[in-house]
Amino acid sequence: MWKKGLLLLSGIWLMLSANAQQPVAGTDTSITSMNEVVLTALRSKQENLRVPYTVSAVSGKFLQEFSPRSTPEALMGMPGVFVQKTNHGGGSPFVRGLTGNQTLLLVDGVRMNNSTFRYGPNQYLNTIDLYTIGRIEVAKGTGSVQYGTDAMGGVVQIFTKEPEFSLSGNKLTGRLTGKYMTGGMEKTGRGEIAFANKKVALLAGISKKDFGDLIGGDTTGKQSPSGYDEWGLDLNLKFSLQKNTTLQFVSQLLQQQHVPVYHKVRLENFQLNEMDPQRRLFSYARLRKVNGSRIFKETELTVSLQEGKEGRNNQKNGSQVLRQERDRVRTAGLTLDINSVLTRHWSANSGIEVYLDKIFSTREDINLSTAVADQKRGLYPDRSVYGNYSAYSLHHFNLGRWLLDAGIRFNQFTAKISDTTIGDVRINPSAFVYNAAILYKLSKTQSVYLSYSSGFRAPNIDDMGTLGIVDFRYEIPAAGLQPEKSAQTELGYKIRGRRVSAAAAFFYMDISNLITRVREEGQVISGYPVYRKENTDAAFLRGTEFSFSAQITGKLDIKGGLAYTFGQSLTRQEPLRRIPPFNGRGLVTYRNNAWFAAAEWQFATAQKRLAQGDKEDNRIPAGGTPGWNLFNLYGGYKLKQVSFSLGLQNLLHEDYRTHGSGINGVCRSGWLSATFVF
Repeated sequence: MWKKGLLLLSGIWLMLSANAQQPVAGTDTSITSMNEVVLTALRSKQENLRVPYTVSAVSGKFLQEFSPRSTPEALMGMPGVFVQKTNHGGGSPFVRGLTGNQTLLLVDGVRMNNSTFRYGPNQYLNTIDLYTIGRIEVAKGTGSVQYGTDAMGGVVQIFTKEPEFSLSGNKLTGRLTGKYMTGGMEKTGRGEIAFANKKVALLAGISKKDFGDLIGGDTTGKQSPSGYDEWGLDLNLKFSLQKNTTLQFVSQLLQQQHVPVYHKVRLENFQLNEMDPQRRLFSYARLRKVNGSRIFKETELTVSLQEGKEGRNNQKNGSQVLRQERDRVRTAGLTLDINSVLTRHWSANSGIEVYLDKIFSTREDINLSTAVADQKRGLYPDRSVYGNYSAYSLHHFNLGRWLLDAGIRFNQFTAKISDTTIGDVRINPSAFVYNAAILYKLSKTQSVYLSYSSGFRAPNIDDMGTLGIVDFRYEIPAAGLQPEKSAQTELGYKIRGRRVSAAAAFFYMDISNLITRVREEGQVISGYPVYRKENTDAAFLRGTEFSFSAQITGKLDIKGGLAYTFGQSLTRQEPLRRIPPFNGRGLVTYRNNAWFAAAEWQFATAQKRLAQGDKEDNRIPAGGTPGWNLFNLYGGYKLKQVSFSLGLQNLLHEDYRTHGSGINGVCRSGWLSATFVF
């Protein structure tokens, strides 16, 4: 079935490409992706057509109309991004075949990755409230020069909703949103208030969500326990201090409670296995000044403070011991970014970044029959300290039909670990990375480019200090690790016409010094095989991505994309772990004044190329993950103050899971959302 859909999408693309330069009769009906401006890839605003890297985006309008359940699920269907869900409260994006601490997460330019981010899938992106997001951008295969460590696969950047100043006196508005999903799978309430005048703009909100157990398709039924509760508070306050100078304060708090790890309970003899809490506190203050100086055209100074807390509770069947682990990471950050326009043809971004982590990690084993608590070493060495210091300079040259882009970054790290298991460890790894790209404008609407990006990931506290059960293995600490390194070459083509927007990219990435888990032969702890991390592997990734968007008529548009990734370990002579299968999406939308209707198809082929680690992973079926097809319908209607949107998901009631996930996808179901603006 997916082959027929692929042929249909290809046929439509070929038919429309022949007319890409023809204007649409009447008014301009261009959709936003035709001339979209992106920020992440160059660290400065530029029309996507003129960016020599692959960048995809999700708009705030899409988030409002199609109402995905969570932030990770908002990325499902984006070309080149594949979302794995270890549990219902998780969701980890794979970019260019990499995820976890090999893909960088940013919020308004501030690093979300800290020194305990895990290798492989994690839940961190799900601790961002979807209702606070104004836009999401994903820059693929690049980002280490622009933003530092962890961006080997690319960068996922969340842009929060911005309050706007009012030029017509004081203005007070509000918004109430409610959403319900069949089967009790979601009950959400959201309230926002906004105030603005010429000098002050404020946007504040509160969210409360109750996610019931996820019901799978066909024969799976209710997957219990998988549901959890969530609540969040957010504040975005902006001041206009003087002409071209603003001061902004942003603060977000989100907490999720009793988040079950479903496959652990179902497959690994656990009576209880949950995350409680998953909490994220994120705050920053940013001073932005724009002036007439060439060197200091725009200057941003950002001071940030973050605190992530992860609690884990688990108890085996038949055991009277409840294990409670608590990890807390406090991160202080300072970033200075200077945007310069040095000549008519030469602009640059330069700056420094400093992030300091302090880790607090504890564990208690509580005997429920005697109420005696035994204090143990936490998953990480308690009170470890990790420093991340860097300086960068990015340069952009506009030479007629040619655009040149080049940049460098030097990163220095300090890790201080004191632990009875590995002793006192002091390491100071460093990395020097660079990128270069050339883009040629074939015409006003078409361009081709060739880019090279070196990347790296410095070993963090999770690599060096982990002691305990992680997934289906027992990890022990490792010292003396060196940074992972990558080198990606990409060839791409982009077109942005009034009727057709498309992009195609081919990439090849070499990875060396890859930090992998190596099994300690013959060692077993608590029934789990023992692993230690080492710089042992070299590997490569190659693949292709294709995306398109077309305005068929003034009211009808179609968009979609395809992605294929091939990963191979050169050291082990086997596939890389968790490589996503060939996957894609098509979305047809019809708009008529106050209402819209849309039909969506998402697919993934079977993934049978498995590493040994995949074969040992109880989340992956024997022989690989089967392919699947999803068909969804959406619609919406907008009145003056009230708007409605609805969705019908998995119309064929297919039983499926994304490759590597620990829980199946949603069954045939529906949801309804209503928003009242006052």
